[in-house]
Amino acid sequence: MVVNGRPIKRMKRRVTADLYNFLSFPSSPSSSSSSSSSSPPPPRGPFRSNIRSFLTEHALLPPPSSLFPHLLTWQISFQVGDLVGCGGAEAGGGVVSLDVVEEDVARSRSVYCDQCRVVGWSGHPVCSKRYHFIIKADGNSIGGYHKPCTCCGDVLHLSESRCKTCNHVTTADDVEEWIYHQLEDTTHLLHGVIHANGFGHLLRVNGKEGGSRVLSGVHIMDFWDRLCKTLGVRKVSVMDVSKKYGLEYRLLHAITKGHSWYGDWGYEFGAGSFGLTVYAYKSAVETLSSLPLSIFLSEGQKLQTRLLDIIKFYQSLSDRELVNIRDLFCYLTSLIHDAHKSPSRVNDSSCKKRCIYASGISSSWSKSDIERVEEAMFRVLRAVSGSNWVSWRALRGAVCKVAPPELLDHCLKEIGGKFAADGMIVRSRCNPSSGAFEYRLEPGNPSLNSPATTGSSVITCPSEGNLIQDLRFLYDNMLHPQTMMSYGPEATSDAISSARKLLDCKQFMKDYNKCETTSSPSNPPTICLSCQVEIVDQLEENVPDLPPEIIVLPSNATVFDLKLEASRAFQDVYLMFRRFHAEELLGYSGVDDSTQVKLLIGSTESVRVQGRCLGKNGLGKFRMERGTERWTVDCRCGAKDDDGERMLACDVCGVWQHTRCSGIPDSDPVPAKFVCVGCRGVSLVTKPSAVVK
Repeated sequence: MVVNGRPIKRMKRRVTADLYNFLSFPSSPSSSSSSSSSSPPPPRGPFRSNIRSFLTEHALLPPPSSLFPHLLTWQISFQVGDLVGCGGAEAGGGVVSLDVVEEDVARSRSVYCDQCRVVGWSGHPVCSKRYHFIIKADGNSIGGYHKPCTCCGDVLHLSESRCKTCNHVTTADDVEEWIYHQLEDTTHLLHGVIHANGFGHLLRVNGKEGGSRVLSGVHIMDFWDRLCKTLGVRKVSVMDVSKKYGLEYRLLHAITKGHSWYGDWGYEFGAGSFGLTVYAYKSAVETLSSLPLSIFLSEGQKLQTRLLDIIKFYQSLSDRELVNIRDLFCYLTSLIHDAHKSPSRVNDSSCKKRCIYASGISSSWSKSDIERVEEAMFRVLRAVSGSNWVSWRALRGAVCKVAPPELLDHCLKEIGGKFAADGMIVRSRCNPSSGAFEYRLEPGNPSLNSPATTGSSVITCPSEGNLIQDLRFLYDNMLHPQTMMSYGPEATSDAISSARKLLDCKQFMKDYNKCETTSSPSNPPTICLSCQVEIVDQLEENVPDLPPEIIVLPSNATVFDLKLEASRAFQDVYLMFRRFHAEELLGYSGVDDSTQVKLLIGSTESVRVQGRCLGKNGLGKFRMERGTERWTVDCRCGAKDDDGERMLACDVCGVWQHTRCSGIPDSDPVPAKFVCVGCRGVSLVTKPSAVVK
């Protein structure tokens, strides 16, 4: 059995009434929650101590986890809202499990963090612990009593070493391999990792489009955000590679909302690839989203007929004027959202909007003007043989000389359901293949359809499938830089550049320190300080980018207590500081160790402590998250550090730069030999290279 200084709770059966509510946990006692127990308000202390208290209070540690003391797996079970007993939750009848895998980094297969490396934290020292927060898609728990057989996949109890189906003997190494596989699985509904210093990464969120049966992406993000606040997390990064409707959602959401989807929870521009800055990101959003639709509709533009049809159709359908790209995509995504929530209600509400809008426009023309245009349209539809449909564009073009464009659009919106003089009725539909709106005449009975004779429209809105089809078409032709249509040299160039920048900005970050609210006074009173450490006799090039640590002291703490607590904090958090000893409180030299801290620092909330790491042998590899490698990045785009994009090094000077910036497309292989412009002085070598990032 592992002795880790914390009580080990045995797994027991819990009735659903005892489970926390996933949709409100963690919450303060004052918050309304259907959970049978409530969590305390967010603690004042640092993440390193908050996480231990949190796990001890809320989580269960099954005995099997003791087989791997470097991979302790804690578990918390939740009910999902009011779904308990409905049999509709994630493969568990309304119950989901959160696994918290406590990883001992010194004994891990992967000591360094790839995410820290590309978000600007590569200089942080390697932390002693990483905490993985995982909700599996299949509803099972990593820390449970059952594991799949590594040979045939059948479920085994952990106490069973031999599979009854295939007779395969499962070893401890097999189980350990399975646990590590869970840390790399991309199908989890949630996977976030927090280092012991409170810096973390949101690696995975999979809502209903990603395989979740009950939890939406919003539910999962709300839960994750509450959890981070409660635990005292400092900063969290996320690489936004999310897709929705099969599209790059960071581009679509930036156009409609002005920020990424994660921005709804406070995630802001973190680190742009290819040297992009927050100013470049915001400028790209504004440039592309404010592009006027008029440039697509102006005379002389030989654009696709279908693109023009779709733009004009949604302009005529909307009760508000659609002026630019943002207006168009906002309107279309709102229709999709409404159609998904209630297909019947979206038709009713959309038609209602059109009728209200139409009533305002019709006052601009006389009844005889409208009847004249409608009669012209009836003649065109009568001329069509059989059951053929006439597209919105074709019908409009056939009567284009009869009236002004505004009146034509109004009549096209209202003609659905109208009766011609010969008793025929105009039927309308959205073509399931092309997405185009179409009309034709069919036999009708005016006495059974009297509302239609009064001029009310029975035109139906496009289905959710048609709406998504149109969205994808517009995205490809108006937003995506590789498929965007040309609509004027200057405008196209700006639009393509802006779209590419938005796709290149994948790293977003939330600073939870900005979100801190004033905490209530602690009982008993404490002193909370931000402690920065300086290492004695440290070469400048070897100095890690060391974040300050929060230390909490009793109100009567002395300078000696401060040094002792600072030593413990950094020893606890960072591997290279395991033998760190704080020696001096900087700025207060000569002050006796028995002096009380509150008398010395007053209202100051931060201190600097100087110390040294004793016996550093063997700990040098834990100096930085970037590892022991040394590299220099100096790309023409302005990048000065690894940003996760493909790079190659010059064979002469060894400086790294992006392959894309060196004229090598992402689809091409990396050269075996490469000399940069600076070393060649003239041009690039385009043969392949062996050294690639």
